[in-house]
Amino acid sequence: MSLNRTIPPSVRSLDELNILYPERLHLKNGIPLNIIQAGTEEVVRFDLLVGAGQWHQTQSLQAMFTNRLLREGTVSLTSRQIAERLDYYGAVMELSSSVNCGFITLYSLNKHFPKTLEIVADMLMHPTFPKKELDVVLEVNKQRFLINSSRVEMMARKKLNRSLFGEAHPLGRYAEADDYDRITPELLRAFYNRYYHSGNCSIYVSGKVTKEIITSIEHLLGDAPWGNVSEVVPIVPIHPQQAEGKHFFVEKDDALQSSIKLGGFVMDRLHPDFLKARVMVTLFGGYFGSRLMSNIREEKGYTYGIGAGIVTYPDLSVLVISTEADNEYASAIIDETYKEMDRLCNDLVPQAELDMVKNYMLGDWCRSYEGPFSMSDAWIYIETGGLDDQFFVRTLDSIQSITREEVRQLAQTYLCKENLIEVVAGKKM
Repeated sequence: MSLNRTIPPSVRSLDELNILYPERLHLKNGIPLNIIQAGTEEVVRFDLLVGAGQWHQTQSLQAMFTNRLLREGTVSLTSRQIAERLDYYGAVMELSSSVNCGFITLYSLNKHFPKTLEIVADMLMHPTFPKKELDVVLEVNKQRFLINSSRVEMMARKKLNRSLFGEAHPLGRYAEADDYDRITPELLRAFYNRYYHSGNCSIYVSGKVTKEIITSIEHLLGDAPWGNVSEVVPIVPIHPQQAEGKHFFVEKDDALQSSIKLGGFVMDRLHPDFLKARVMVTLFGGYFGSRLMSNIREEKGYTYGIGAGIVTYPDLSVLVISTEADNEYASAIIDETYKEMDRLCNDLVPQAELDMVKNYMLGDWCRSYEGPFSMSDAWIYIETGGLDDQFFVRTLDSIQSITREEVRQLAQTYLCKENLIEVVAGKKM
């Protein structure tokens, strides 16, 4: 039977959610272990989450560099030995931190997992925070910071967050060059001692997870408490102190382009409107065929790309609209953005356009969660966001069921020009 390539494949809707739920266990020392059993390749991904992020630090950069320095030396291994051993076993390790968590991620072949996890466990339980390695890491990151700080996009982002949250808020505080000089091994060790312990973390393992892999995790990380186990320090909500005024300009004389950002507070991700509002925002500026792209890129030619999205944080979210363009177009882009807001607030979206956005979101959603490692990302998002297991079911239902009338109502509620702060960073015209 030959394939007729002149006939496009049929399009069918996503009727049900086939998302893999993790098997949830607890190790002997109380650490939650989430197992995502999927995949046929002899490889696994291991994630350890620690409740130790930007929100918990007492000084800028403390959380990030505590996490980063774990790989720079232990009581028994130097930074070079750690790197060489991971390389020898074909493993990849990533260290990162967010607003509320520190992450250790390990990709390893199944047959070498006990050896590679042994290295991670040593890093986790016996770091030394050596000053020589810290100085090198600080210098590299400081130079990168100085370069990034000269970019108009970073200038606009800092100004927007500081204007929204206030500099006393963890999300409004940004590191300065001098902060790199204030980081010491003692400062990192103090943060480590308070937050890095078996009572303040959880584990995810995904891929072709064997009994031997589970045994290794139990033996190396779960047999007994480790670290200075204490009561978990909760995140204390801090009320933002929004700046007076609506228009802010950050001047950079030699800028070839301006960075334009508009932002304002909207509902948090636990709010009943959140999931359907994401559909409305996607239609407005969240994909290549969005209203903003069609107008400002395709019709006006002001920019190569413009986007809008809801950025979520603990207890709140921010609607952000962002682009870069020639300096002379900054004012016109803001005007056209507001015109597109007015259109969504006043007119019903054509059903064909709404159906296209729904199909895009469902297809993108399926692609995002089709493998074991992306499934791990999904469930980590659930944990760090304080969400429940039915979040994905509600997401599917929200995308499928949203109506044209609901899109307009949500736009009227959340696309409020008066609540948006405007920031332009670039050359003054």
